[in-house]
Amino acid sequence: MRMLVFGHGYSAGFLTPLLLAEGWQVAGTTRADTARIAAAGAEPLIWPGDDAAVRQAVAGADAILVSVAPERGADPVLAGFGAEIAAARPRWLGYLSTTGVYGDHEGGWVDEDTPLTPSTRRGHERVAAEQGWQRLAAEHGLPLHVFRLAGIYGPGRGPFAKVRAGTARRIVKPGQVFSRIHAEDIARVLLASIKAPRPGAIYNVCDDDPAPPEAVIGHAASLLGLPLPPAEDYASAEMTPMARSFYAENKRVSNTRIKHELGVTLRYPDYRAGLAALARAEGIPV
Repeated sequence: MRMLVFGHGYSAGFLTPLLLAEGWQVAGTTRADTARIAAAGAEPLIWPGDDAAVRQAVAGADAILVSVAPERGADPVLAGFGAEIAAARPRWLGYLSTTGVYGDHEGGWVDEDTPLTPSTRRGHERVAAEQGWQRLAAEHGLPLHVFRLAGIYGPGRGPFAKVRAGTARRIVKPGQVFSRIHAEDIARVLLASIKAPRPGAIYNVCDDDPAPPEAVIGHAASLLGLPLPPAEDYASAEMTPMARSFYAENKRVSNTRIKHELGVTLRYPDYRAGLAALARAEGIPV
């Protein structure tokens, strides 16, 4: 069985070892970082660049995962390879989207049936990309699965380095919560779907505990035995427009479907479990 990953980045790096252990062959596209993909055990493909090799990989793929963000308002994989993917008719097709498609719900719960009301440009682009893939799937009978990912963290993407450096910020916006997901759990959800396809399915991929961002920073400081970074009021804190935009949406994301339909038990059901694992990996006693 052959998997092709468009955009073999951070999250795909956790899926590839799981697939290899199941006897899969994996190829992944990258703009330039071929060594990282090869080190993970996958065949690197330069894209944009070696488009002919990518088309050949599409034609021979049993499964295809799209992990590429929209660019300039369009999905580059859909635009560049939609026709080839339709002709290849893979047994499984996955698209990694974001929970940003739901927009702001003032701290309320959302699930996969919640209407999409994005409030940011990135959210609107993701809705358009989802709809583009859904149209392609409907027109050609493709087994599309959409995964809406919450905020991703994991090895190399935890808060410890910033807390140690004294650059971590505890921005406090009363009532604000974010949903998160450990990268290892993303990979486990994807593998469960590959093993039990449900064409047309949409899955929220997040943990059990939407939590305030300042709580995560505070817990990381506690694990390190370092002082709690001072609280900063969101209204007056100096932030880049990009950083401030993340606080424009406030919602709790339900993960019931990945548990009931895919039988997934999260390895890291909340940020405390996830940070404890990261701390142990770094040799921090917890």
